[in-house]
Amino acid sequence: MSDGASNPRWSGVRLRPTMLSDLDFVITIEQDPANLPFITPWDRTQHEGAIRFPDFRHFIIEAGADNASAGFVILQGCRNPHRSIELKRIVLQPAHHGQGTGRASIRLLAQMAFRDLGAHRFWLDVKGLNTRAQALYRSEGFVEEGQLRECVRAGDGFDSLVVMAMLEREYAALCVARGTPD
Repeated sequence: MSDGASNPRWSGVRLRPTMLSDLDFVITIEQDPANLPFITPWDRTQHEGAIRFPDFRHFIIEAGADNASAGFVILQGCRNPHRSIELKRIVLQPAHHGQGTGRASIRLLAQMAFRDLGAHRFWLDVKGLNTRAQALYRSEGFVEEGQLRECVRAGDGFDSLVVMAMLEREYAALCVARGTPD
């Protein structure tokens, strides 16, 4: 498990494995009206599977001095033979939007993907209307690879998914540029 204690810029944000007892919290923030336009919610059974299945990592994001639950993340492909790990989902409580919690979480997840899980490629898809998240991912070193045009329902219409990724060598160069350990 990675935590922010070793890096002052990430202090106060850590990841801990999700427990079944956390699922009410997970479902609640997934269903929050501020988050719904940006995700496709899962039911409890899907989250239970992600907690139990070894190809997934499901974490609660804790933030602040009291380690309060601030959100959750899901990684998929942790046993992928091609070393391609997907950031399947990151969802924060609305009170944590714009507070740096997401950025710190992305940095911890990239470190985990490349250092701990041996990823060659760390990737995600993000809804086209979620321009704020796209800007965050770009600023953290993700490169847009393409779009799956109008592939998800969005209200009365459709939205596209933007595919973004970071390669191992790009992550290493980013760490050097930042002067941070990988």
